[in-house]
Amino acid sequence: MSVKFSTIAFDADDTLWENEQFFQVTQGRFADLLADFTEPDHLAERLLAAERRNLGRYGFGIKGFMLSMIETAIEVTDERVSASVIKELISAGQEMLQHPVHLLDGAAETVAQLAQDYIILLITKGDLLDQERKLAQSGLGEFFDGVEIVSNKTPQVYTEIFTRHSARPDQIMMVGNSMKSDVIAPIHAGAWGVFVPHNRTWDIEHAEPPLGHPKFQELENLHALPALIAQISNSR
Repeated sequence: MSVKFSTIAFDADDTLWENEQFFQVTQGRFADLLADFTEPDHLAERLLAAERRNLGRYGFGIKGFMLSMIETAIEVTDERVSASVIKELISAGQEMLQHPVHLLDGAAETVAQLAQDYIILLITKGDLLDQERKLAQSGLGEFFDGVEIVSNKTPQVYTEIFTRHSARPDQIMMVGNSMKSDVIAPIHAGAWGVFVPHNRTWDIEHAEPPLGHPKFQELENLHALPALIAQISNSR
């Protein structure tokens, strides 16, 4: 079917710039600090469980990750974890909050190209200050007609965003690396969902792809996005 797109929306973390790799590096440091108390795989399971429990309290982002690490450290050590280890975990989180932004291949060129013809939105979730910092450092801010930093990405949240920007859902394409948040949720809100996989994705963001859905697409990288838009727009 032919579609006249008005708006292209992008996820930020691990779609436009690196993010998850810094969490994994810190998690490796976490495992080293607690190596005397538990095996890395068991620690990873406990940490993931804590993160799931705490999403409703802390939301997504580095600060919630830090608190979940501290909580897990207390649990797996039967409250024997030292203050020096807690200090190390806080320091690791602070380093993550100061890490330079590394744009992914094709991000700058693709966003700049599409900004010439479409309304461009950034729709990302996580800590407000950290996301604002990364956007400012990315050099991409001038290309976005709107920036939405939300606590979660649900169909209702997408509907509210589309309404706020006076955009018809069927004329919107959402692009991201999370099948759950960037593809399935916007499709349920009436938009198109384009999955651009990243080699590192947080377990909580995994979901089965909506194979066969007419508004679902998957691309190898962002370089292929303009051609996909043109293909859908010109199809009959």
